Amino acid sequence: MTDAARPQYRVLITDLDNTLWDWFGAWFKSFDAMLERLTALSGVPRSELEAEIRDIHRLRHTTEYSNLVNEIPALVSAARGEDPSRFFHEALHVLRSTRRAETRLYPAVLETLRMLRERGIRVIAYTESVAYWTEWRIKYTGLDGMLDVLYSAPDHDLPTGMTRDNLRHLSADSYGLRMTEHRHIPREATKPNVAVLRSILADAGIEPEQAVYIGDSLMKDVAMAQAAGVLDVHAAYGEAQAAEGYDLLRRVSHWSDSEIQRERTLFEHRETITPSVVCESGFHQILSVFDLKGIYDRRREQ
Repeated sequence: MTDAARPQYRVLITDLDNTLWDWFGAWFKSFDAMLERLTALSGVPRSELEAEIRDIHRLRHTTEYSNLVNEIPALVSAARGEDPSRFFHEALHVLRSTRRAETRLYPAVLETLRMLRERGIRVIAYTESVAYWTEWRIKYTGLDGMLDVLYSAPDHDLPTGMTRDNLRHLSADSYGLRMTEHRHIPREATKPNVAVLRSILADAGIEPEQAVYIGDSLMKDVAMAQAAGVLDVHAAYGEAQAAEGYDLLRRVSHWSDSEIQRERTLFEHRETITPSVVCESGFHQILSVFDLKGIYDRRREQ
């Protein structure tokens, strides 16, 4: 293809979890460690805890629910009248410290985003994850300002009478993003959602052929981009469905039984979706789409 015929890509739309960072790895290690401590401290069988956790996650439509321990019936009973979050503070400390230790960008993500932005490519993030924890990961990994706009689901619901302030203990300026603009998609608008992707394109004022979309899920990301007419890139390095511990996510997830089965079936038959571009070894391979690989390689050699 000649330079004149080559599409002029102006925007990169990127998934976040397991595309820019290993969400599953951090979630599994921290959540599994918390469950081990909760089981030991409470004496409640792990299988019972997992079943009650699943019910709460489905009620709140998220697998990252900040008030979880206070709503698990078996733990409320085991706390014998004390506030469960205080009674089980050791387990919550394990969760938080492990999450911080395991949350990190994939190699070369920051450098790749910086190169794209230096050449005038806008970077937009689109995730199903809830607002608070998405903002936390963006700030914690140093991406606030490296993403022009973030589209995410709003935060989860809370019990009647509880407010966000009940869960927050830092000053108000400790929350939210400073440089990346944050916009919300409807909570029920789960991927693949071509309408949401097209609305993102419209907000950015670009045509589908001017955009590139990268994500780790063939079903949710690649198929959606193809349906919207956007160049799709599969972040194959981030696929987690075959990872050790993924069954724990299935057992406690907010996903419905039908969604879990659909995901399993599609993963087993993922060869039915053929991505246009595949990044096997890392996020930096997206630079080839923007004709920046040579510059990247020279920088790495210096």
